[in-house]
Amino acid sequence: SFSNKLNKKTILFNRIAFIFFLFVFFSLIFSLKIFYYGSLSQEQSSDNENFKRKILRSDIIDIEGDFLAKTVITNNIGIIPDNEKNEKKLFLKLKILFPDLDFENFKDQFKKKKFFYLKKKLSPEEYGQVRLLGEKSIVVEQKITRIYPHRNLFSHVLGQIDDENNGISGLEKTQDKNLKNLDKKLQLTLDTNIQYLIRNELIKFKNIFRSQGSAALLMNINNGDILSLVSLPDFNINQRNDITDLKYINRITKGVYELGSIFKTFTLAGAINEKIVDKNTNFKNLPKSIYCADRKISEYDMDIPTDLTAEQILIRSGNIGSVRIAQKVGQENFKSFLYDLGLLDTLEFDIDEIGTPLKFNWGKCKLATSAYGHGITTTPLQLAKGYSIISNGGYDIKPTLILNYKKRDIRYKKIISDEASKSVNLALRKIVTTKEGTANFANINGYEIAGKTGTAQKSVAGGYSKNKINTFASIFPSSNPKYVLVVMLDEPKPNKDYIYEYKDGSGWKIKGTQFNTAGWTAVEVTGKIIEKIGPILATKY
Repeated sequence: SFSNKLNKKTILFNRIAFIFFLFVFFSLIFSLKIFYYGSLSQEQSSDNENFKRKILRSDIIDIEGDFLAKTVITNNIGIIPDNEKNEKKLFLKLKILFPDLDFENFKDQFKKKKFFYLKKKLSPEEYGQVRLLGEKSIVVEQKITRIYPHRNLFSHVLGQIDDENNGISGLEKTQDKNLKNLDKKLQLTLDTNIQYLIRNELIKFKNIFRSQGSAALLMNINNGDILSLVSLPDFNINQRNDITDLKYINRITKGVYELGSIFKTFTLAGAINEKIVDKNTNFKNLPKSIYCADRKISEYDMDIPTDLTAEQILIRSGNIGSVRIAQKVGQENFKSFLYDLGLLDTLEFDIDEIGTPLKFNWGKCKLATSAYGHGITTTPLQLAKGYSIISNGGYDIKPTLILNYKKRDIRYKKIISDEASKSVNLALRKIVTTKEGTANFANINGYEIAGKTGTAQKSVAGGYSKNKINTFASIFPSSNPKYVLVVMLDEPKPNKDYIYEYKDGSGWKIKGTQFNTAGWTAVEVTGKIIEKIGPILATKY
């Protein structure tokens, strides 16, 4: 009947409606789950990205683009003994993956510790194989690691980070904020090949002259770009050791020293700049010694002539002549000149490990002793800046480790005159080329090296010790100055077996010396360094 047909259709409709409802319901549930897991995945991905951005650091590269510091993700494997019931079975599994595994040590740690690391910095293959073991007692963790491919080579420049990946010294500290910006690498002015060669020579001569430490700085005198900065002893920054021993100080930037006769260059430059003397000004009847406040000032070389020109005083490194030049300049003018060169203030630099020259009260005697580098301090970095200004035509520069092409073309204020710059450069060249000079061992054909030596006794409480700081500040090539190279040796000693050889082509050699002065130590090291790095500088820069 019609009624029965209607009931059947109604039942059929209700069944279809119920099935449709179930379909819609489960589709909705499924969609909600997809949405939930999708959002969770995005949230986790976002969390991971934020985590990485928080702990990763930008790469640091040298001037050629080679890596000096890089952040990588490494994997460590640890053991939780309480989660393992069969110690021997676990060990056998691990022995297959790590054949060198020491069972006795493993057994000892398994019994005594609640957690211990089995191996750190697993390779990707090892990481995958360990995960496949499926052991509850094995914990695999990912760790962010900062690696330095050259280990000791740039330790004083790059510095260190702590366990939270925050910079605590060197560029890692001063550039911490920039290094956490992962958008770009930090490129330095340093050249890895040159750094390597200079460090090798310093290590070699550290053994020859048995010095307590040594340092070298190579810088472009026109733009302040530092191509190499080495200080010995250095340390492996991959190990993240707590460095507290003062022997590891950055001697170039942090070390503050009396550097001796190397300051005489500034005395002559200041006098010529003030137009008080020129290089040919005669100083007659110079005594071998004078007194100031009952303190005796003597010539180091008692055979030095009594009549000298201003230029000859610098070439022959005369103490009394330098005092007479400084007295003509006057206390205020000389003091102001040294400040203009950046020698007496704390220098602004790219790393925090920077020394401050010791303050003192100026007076007649302080003027006299400062004229020949006694009782006045600075850092080797500031010394290099001062020599750069004198040799580059008199323009101020800003030493830097960070490459910035825009700043390379900046011409800073002019501090000394062209005449002063040219006159002093000529005198510095004669210190190397003439027999009266103190730096003949640096007279290498083809490089036109100019420079000044400095030998100073180290100051101690109440006076001075017999230990010395020997320094040579060189400029090359002198006809068109481009580079300053400062080499400093801390407490070197004479070597009676070392063979010295003049580089002028004469073939003249001498074995050993009793003299412990910069002319016999720092100059020799400088010459050997320039022989190694000169071809690179000539072809690349």
